[in-house]
Amino acid sequence: MWLGFGIYWAVSARQSGAAETTEANRFRALRLGILVTTFVLLLAPWMGFSFLNTRAYPDSFAVRWVGVVLTIAGIALAISARRHLGKIWSDKVELKVDHQLIRSGPYAYLRHPIYSGVLLGVAGTALAIGMVRGGVAFCLLLSSYAIKARKEEAVLAGKFGDEFREHQRTTGFLLPKFTRRGP
Repeated sequence: MWLGFGIYWAVSARQSGAAETTEANRFRALRLGILVTTFVLLLAPWMGFSFLNTRAYPDSFAVRWVGVVLTIAGIALAISARRHLGKIWSDKVELKVDHQLIRSGPYAYLRHPIYSGVLLGVAGTALAIGMVRGGVAFCLLLSSYAIKARKEEAVLAGKFGDEFREHQRTTGFLLPKFTRRGP
């Protein structure tokens, strides 16, 4: 599943629009390094220290299947959110030319649904493999995404001001916030 997701992500990245602003390459390199480390921990049991391959809980068919379902749901959320952004999507913290604040689809409930989806998928995979390394991978990626999301929010607040602050008030950061809409 993750290989297919990676291929989709790489191909769809070519459809991204021109940038107005961008982050420093050293931050992007660090984030990509953390992402690679996350997936090595998740998918390469022969790497790392033996304690990382210790079972975190007893092996169970039901738990593995719940993990698979969560992985599929997370990947689906990330793809949906990515498609919703269209040409303004970027793997960097940047604004695109003619950047718009997206508040529909998954963005009606989450400010960072791509990160939420990938994190849900990683949590599902961690659950399915059942090893300590899965929890370490999840925590590593959560830290990276939380920092990146805060940087993105500062950029968006600078560009969209009160409109973005209203979006913050009505949506969740990484977990959905369901607010009543309308009168």
